[in-house]
Amino acid sequence: MLVFWKQNLVFLSVPKTGTTAYEKALAPLASMSVQDPPELKHSPLFRYNRFFRPMFEKVCGQEPEILAVVREPVSWLGSWYRYRRRPFLSGRPNSTENISFDEFVDAYCRGDTPAFARVGSQAKFLEPRPNGTNVTHLFRYEDQAPLIAFLEARLDCSLDLGRENVSPTMELELSAKTRAKLERKFSDDFDLWESSAR
Repeated sequence: MLVFWKQNLVFLSVPKTGTTAYEKALAPLASMSVQDPPELKHSPLFRYNRFFRPMFEKVCGQEPEILAVVREPVSWLGSWYRYRRRPFLSGRPNSTENISFDEFVDAYCRGDTPAFARVGSQAKFLEPRPNGTNVTHLFRYEDQAPLIAFLEARLDCSLDLGRENVSPTMELELSAKTRAKLERKFSDDFDLWESSAR
């Protein structure tokens, strides 16, 4: 999570949406850069609302706008799946090394989700709060140009982004049956991604 106080902007770090590259490029411009622990770096909107927003409002008399990036849900799950196939997770309950992508997504859709498929939900991560706290600026991972243009204008900078924390490349197959199940059970995630179109 990055806080740009003078520009009245908070950049939430939604996992698996390429935000690490932005954090690396923009951290020198930020008033606050939360990198660790992961639970704070990747603070969902509810955690931001509970801990960070009151501090900004009460101590500083200001409530920043909130920016976030979302990714097409199947692609987002694919990134999690590839990440959890890395050798350093071998033998652990959250490893996907001996599981197909279709099995991973099917398990993700279960009520009692196994450890290897517990990756949360982008819609839950960015769910508006009862007090009105909401994401102000929502961008698509698949279309970086509007996000870059927004940040360069808002922060008065020129962005030079590298590739950071990239999951290994591989072909992933998802059956029509499993995709239909995913679209039904996580319709909010698909709706959120559709709403991010600019």
